Amino acid sequence: SYLLSGQKAFITGANEVDYIMMVTRTTPFDEVEDKREGLSLFLVDPRSAGVELTQQDTQILHPERQFTIFLDDVRVPRENLVGGEGMGARYLFDALNPERISGAAIGVGLGRYVLGKAVAYARERVVFDVPIGAHQGLQHPMAIAKTHLELAALMARQAATTFDQGGNAGPYANMAKFAAAEAAIEACDLAIEVHGGAGFTGEMDIITLWPLIRMLRTAPVSREMILNYIGEHVLGLPRSY
Repeated sequence: SYLLSGQKAFITGANEVDYIMMVTRTTPFDEVEDKREGLSLFLVDPRSAGVELTQQDTQILHPERQFTIFLDDVRVPRENLVGGEGMGARYLFDALNPERISGAAIGVGLGRYVLGKAVAYARERVVFDVPIGAHQGLQHPMAIAKTHLELAALMARQAATTFDQGGNAGPYANMAKFAAAEAAIEACDLAIEVHGGAGFTGEMDIITLWPLIRMLRTAPVSREMILNYIGEHVLGLPRSY
C-alpha cells in the first residue's frame, strides 16, 4: 500500500464522488531528469481516514461545488494505483484533450444562449418606433459574436472528430477551447450591453452566468497555457516557459 500526504485545491464535486483521482509524486523531484517523470495516479476514497474536505467559496453558478482536499498519511491500497508507478503524467495528458473539447462545447453552448437572449431583446425593444436591433451599432457586434461562436463550434467538432478517430487532437482541442472561451466572453459582454441596465438584473439571467463564462478563459486550462501550446507544438516556436 501507499501513504499519501499533501493537499489540492479546486476538486470538483468531491463531496459526491466515490473516488478522487489524485496526481501524486512518488519519486522525489530531485531524482528525476524530467520534471514530468515520477508522478503517479491514485484513486482515493474521500471517506478514508486522514482525508479532510473544505468547501471553497466560489461565486459561480455551477451545479458542482469546489473543495480543497487535505491528505494526512492516507493509506491507499496498491490496487488503487492507476497504471504503472511513475507513469501518471502520460495518462494525465491523454485525458486533457477530451477535457478541452468539453470545455469548448460548454463555451459555445453558453455563448449561444446569452447571444440568443440579446438578439431576442434587440428585436423586441423599440426606441423611437424602431427596434434597437435595426441599428448597426448593435446589429454588427451581434453578427460578429455569432460568427466567432460558430467558428469555435466548427473547431470543437473538428477536435472531437479527430479524437474519436485516434488522431492528434491536441492542436484542434486547444484552439477550440481558446476560441470558444473568447467567443462566449464576447457574447456575454455584448448581451449585457444590449440589455443596458436590465442586463445586470437576475431577471434577465445573463449577469448570473458571467462568472461561469469568464471562468472558461482560466479553467480548466488558462488562455496563456493554450497559447504556449499552440506556439510550441503547432507553430514550432521555442518553448516560452
